Amino acid sequence: MVKKQTSAIGGWAFLIGVVLAIAIALLGSAINSTVLWIFLVVGLVVGLMNVTEDEAHSFMMSGIVLIIAVSMGQGAFSISPLLSRILDSFLLIFVPAVIIVAIKNVFAIAKH
Repeated sequence: MVKKQTSAIGGWAFLIGVVLAIAIALLGSAINSTVLWIFLVVGLVVGLMNVTEDEAHSFMMSGIVLIIAVSMGQGAFSISPLLSRILDSFLLIFVPAVIIVAIKNVFAIAKH
């Protein structure tokens, strides 16, 4: 029962983070320190509560591809400031989430 509740919290955190990232980009707001901390906390919650041990590999692969594509493609997105702001916000959510899932995965491997 508790597992189901934490999954719901993580799922909602992910959805709220994505909606918030898009909303902030649409408003044209710069990412200030408060928004940065919100995105980091959302990423940590997603990494801690939303990804099960069975999903860890797929999540990390998808997250790493997203992080690399956004990081390496910043020049291509410079023609669209809106898209660039959205993707920057996604990075702030996915980087901590992927790090947390990777750490959890290492501990799971060490247990076995």
